[in-house]
Amino acid sequence: MVIILIIGGSASQKLGAEVANELGEYLCPIETKKFPDGERYIRIKGNIEEKVVVIQSTGYPQDENLIELLLIIKNLKSLGAKEIKVVIPYFGYGRQEKRFKEGEAISAEIIANLIQSSGANEVISIDLHEDSVRNFFNIPSKNISATGPIADYIANKTNDPIIIAPDKGALGFAEEISKILECDSSYLNKVRISPEKVETQIADIAINSVKGKDAFVVDDIIATGGTIVNAIAILKKHGAKSVSVCCVHPILVNDAILKIYAAGAKSIAGTDSLKSEVSCISVAKIIADAVR
Repeated sequence: MVIILIIGGSASQKLGAEVANELGEYLCPIETKKFPDGERYIRIKGNIEEKVVVIQSTGYPQDENLIELLLIIKNLKSLGAKEIKVVIPYFGYGRQEKRFKEGEAISAEIIANLIQSSGANEVISIDLHEDSVRNFFNIPSKNISATGPIADYIANKTNDPIIIAPDKGALGFAEEISKILECDSSYLNKVRISPEKVETQIADIAINSVKGKDAFVVDDIIATGGTIVNAIAILKKHGAKSVSVCCVHPILVNDAILKIYAAGAKSIAGTDSLKSEVSCISVAKIIADAVR
């Protein structure tokens, strides 16, 4: 029997424990601390196996969590690990995958190079904002989806949902969830109604179908919540019975939770790809399935 060692970094310790439980494998304890000058200290406290799965999101504080991840990977390699699968539930610095203006750093490529050169043999992420980030790796990479866990969460909340993408870019994500739930989906679209004015409207096909329904606004990432607040107002205007919010990565900065609830949201739910007060949807099973 091949033993797989599971390590959860500081940003994903609880998730790491849940994945270990799903797999029936050993969760290796690690010691992490900061020196007075801010530098990181890492110590692996268990016996090193040949196959190791490291789970560490690189959300806020991004730099600290990223450095910790690199230290863990390189340390494991030097201690004898032969195969290191790195699970990054939320891939920080992943939103700049190309140069939009002259002189910009392509941060996703730089981070991918650092992770790979540290000794990772495979990288697994959840709902990358841009799937093209995987092209920066010369090792196997997977981008798994949290649509299943989110759909299960919604199914337990209502029998009559409609899934709404807050903009057209998120429509594919909304449609995947609606297919699982066998319900309707739609999106909000920016429409230019005059040379000076742009207005966000619900797509024509859903103006009537949202009435009396439990609407769930879904997206991969919610940061400031501005787009979501706008979506809630529009859905309520068109007669939605209730409006709830779900996302994969609950970044939720600058009082985003307060703003979303103040706009009239019934609930906010995110996955535990990031730690937050709304991280109630577990991605442990889909991670366990991906690393088996």
